[in-house]
This record gives sequence, C-alpha cells and structure tokens, in this order.
Amino acid sequence: MVNDNSDKTSKDKWDSNRKSKLGLVFWASTIIILVAAIFAAAIPESFQTGSEALYAWIANYFSWFFMIAVFGFAVFLLFLALSPYGRIKLGGDQSKPEFSFRSWIGMLFSAGLGVGLVFFGVAEPMSHYMVSPFLGGETESVEAARMAMGYSFFHWGISQWSIFGVAGLAIGYNQYRKQKDGLVSTSLEPLLGSDYNKKARKTIDILAVIATVTGMATSVGLGILQMDGGLNIAYGIPSGPLTQIILTALMTGLFILSTTTGLKRGIKWLSNLNMLLAAVITIFVMAVGPFTFIMESIIVGLGDYLSNYVGYSLRMQPYSGEVWVQEWTVFYWAWVIAWSPFIGSFVARVSRGRTIREYVLGILIIPPMLSFIWIGALGGTAIYSDLFNGTNIGVLVLEDDTAALFALYDQLPMTQILSALSILLIFTFLVTSADSATFIVAGMTSGNTEAPATRLKIIWGVLIGTLTVTLIIAGGLTSLQAASLLAGLPFGVVLIAMIASVSKSLRREPNEAMKRRVRKAQKES
Repeated sequence: MVNDNSDKTSKDKWDSNRKSKLGLVFWASTIIILVAAIFAAAIPESFQTGSEALYAWIANYFSWFFMIAVFGFAVFLLFLALSPYGRIKLGGDQSKPEFSFRSWIGMLFSAGLGVGLVFFGVAEPMSHYMVSPFLGGETESVEAARMAMGYSFFHWGISQWSIFGVAGLAIGYNQYRKQKDGLVSTSLEPLLGSDYNKKARKTIDILAVIATVTGMATSVGLGILQMDGGLNIAYGIPSGPLTQIILTALMTGLFILSTTTGLKRGIKWLSNLNMLLAAVITIFVMAVGPFTFIMESIIVGLGDYLSNYVGYSLRMQPYSGEVWVQEWTVFYWAWVIAWSPFIGSFVARVSRGRTIREYVLGILIIPPMLSFIWIGALGGTAIYSDLFNGTNIGVLVLEDDTAALFALYDQLPMTQILSALSILLIFTFLVTSADSATFIVAGMTSGNTEAPATRLKIIWGVLIGTLTVTLIIAGGLTSLQAASLLAGLPFGVVLIAMIASVSKSLRREPNEAMKRRVRKAQKES
C-alpha cells in the first residue's frame, strides 16, 4: 500500500512538471520585466524622472476610473452575498472547505494585507493627522486625529478587499465550479466565448502576470524599505542599497525554502506565524498603551468610516485642484488592483468548497476588522502620544515614513524586543506573500494552476526580488507607485470584464435557490 502511494505521488509530480510547459505568456512577461529591471538599474535617474511623469499622467487623467470602479466592485459583491446566488459554492454542491476557518483567515490576511498594513499602520494615520485630507482642514488637533483614523479605516476596509474578491470569485468559480483552469483569460470565457481569440487570451494572461509581479514588487519594496529603516533606527545598522539588497536576497532564499514544502505546510505554517506575531504586538501595545483611548478610537473610527463610506468612495477634487485623493486613495486602489490577479487566484485556491456568501462576507468583514484593530492599536497609540504627551512622531513620519512604526516603539517599553518582533513580522509577511505570489504566477505562465513546477516558482521569486531592488534603487517609493498605477489601469478594465463574465455564468446556474425564485415568480403571476 505504501509503495502504491509512493508510485502515485511520483506519477503526480511527473505529470505536474510535464504540464508546466513554458510558452508565450512566460517568455513575453519575463522579457518585459527583465527589460524594466535593466533600465531601472542602468539609468536610475532617467527611470525615476520617467516614473514621476508617468505617475502624474495616470493620476491626473484616470483617477475617476479607479474611484468608480472600486465602489462598483463592493456593490456587486454585497449584492451577490445577500442574494440567492450566495448559496452557490466555489466547487461542487457537496464540496467541503479544504482549510479550517482560522487557517483560511490567516492566509487571506497574510497574503492580502500583511506588508502594506505593517508599513502604513502608523504612517498613514500620523500623516493624515499632520496633513489634513481636506483643504483647510485641521491638523494636529482632536478633530484631525478623528479624521485621520476614519480615513485610514476607509483605505484598509471593504474597498480593498472588494478588489481581491472580484478577481477571486471569477477565477475560483470557473476553476472549481466549472472545473476549468485558474487562468484569468479562462475566467472571461462566459463573456467572450470558449474559443475567443488566442492572441487576446495570451495578452490578458501576460497583463495579469505583469500586474502581479509589479504589485508584488511594490509590496516587497515597501517591506524592504521599512526593515532597512527599522534596523537603522533600532540597531544602528547602516541604511542604504547594500542593506536592501541583502534583505531581498535573504527573503528570496527563505521563500525558496518555504516554497519547496508546498502550500499546505509552507504557506499555512508561515501564515499562522504571521497572525501570532501580529496578535502579540497588537495585544502588547494595547496593554502598555492607552487602552481606553485605543478602544474608543476604534469605535469612533468605525462609525466615521461607515457614515462616510459612500462619500469617501466617490470623492474627487476637481474644483480645488488638490491632489490628496490621487496621492493616497488612487494609489491604494491601483496598487491593490495590480495585486488582484495574485490575491484573487490565491484566495480562490484557499476558498474552494465555501459558498459565495461565506466567501464574500468572510473577506469583506474579517480581514478589514483585523486591520482596524491593528491601525487602532498602533496608529491610535502614536496619535495619543503626540496629542497628549507632546512627542514628535508625526514630524518624524513626514520626514521618513519608513520610520513611523519604530518611532512609536521609542515611546513604549521593551523597544528593542518590539522592534525585533516587527522586523521578523515584516520579513515573514514578505516570505509568505512571495511564496503565494510565485505559486500563482508560475501557474499563470505554465497553464498548470493547481501544482506548478517548483523551478518556475523559484525563477519568479528571483525575478520579483530583482525587480524590487532595481525599482528601489531607481526611485524608491515613487518608482514603486508608478509601477502599480501602470499595471493597475489596464487590469482594472479586465476586472470589470470578469464581473460581467461571472454574472453571465451565475444567471445560468441550475441552483435550487434560483428554481425556488422562478417558481415563486410563476406562482405570483
């Protein structure tokens, strides 16, 4: 019996590698990414200038598109969850979830929000506290603190996860309900036809790969910059390109170790570790910080977020000429859209067997609430320190936002331990995200989305690390932001097409809930 299982495992691995054929999607996306990395490394100043011009052009002319599209994504998902369509499973009618609820949430949280949330958890509320989101708005006051928390909740709430949710729903429905592959191009078949143009298919998949890699490079870049700054502040380690390259290389090495253990062991174990570290840091800060202030800030921030959700979602600044929305909200939405092929594919992979209702409500409620607690605990403590204790965390954040988290720790006990835990958390988030992203990209570029070859995952991990380092050296955050906007714009159109596609498929579902609705309508007529 053991020999039979061993033979079967060997055969599965052989079949998996045989299916992982490299074609146009792999070579075209690899060449484009390598060319971008080479240009960034060879002419960093010109690359930075071009990045700034590109960022300004997209933000000036297409901000409206990002704002209305993301608002529409959330409305669409909530409609599905509350409708009878919510009873349909991402899989067969008798399928069961593959992962436990806790592990599922841990993987969603780690893959979707980890690095960015650690980076912006203190930096964003303190930035809004120092510079008002509204023209002529208050700064460094009680009202400014309240506005800062409410807007930070908005940026890390339902809107972000609705982007991931749309991509994951379309991919997961086709992959597990309709038993097709998990490619983005395949998810558009209900809309374009099963035999639609092969060139169009390849173009869509190449776009998905490039969007995933640039979105991942942005996230890894933010994490590397923050670790670089944290090591310098907490331990006096010299900050600069050499440290950033070493950190990226170390991350890539650990990712390779993780990816060889497989999804269920490697990513699952690291995701649970991420949740544990984040919980320890949050609980400690709440215990030694202003606990009552933190809890009240979370409650007030949640209320402000819910009451201003529509207004913030559709807010533009055409009359004042200000660019705050472009610099914050539009960048966030473009960055998340660039992530969405990866996160969408990944959440589809770990959500197999769950109903659409459970899937939607899970991703739109639980990860955002965990984010609110993190922002409320750390960002709230930083605001309290400046507001009532006269510290200068906000000033330090405006000078260098990578220092935000560690500037807060200087005001708390056990600074060195907290700094070490946070650097470890950032690092494990990076490894988890890279592990997950390369799993998905390897599947996209080989056509084997269930079990891509390990060698492909390693190749893409190295490419992501290389692109990250060159973008950081070429222009830092500006280059990372430009890359996200450039990838996010065309893929935003693809997401809209994915909504139309999955909607068309759902209307054809022979689901019992649909039948009951039809009978009820017939009876009433």
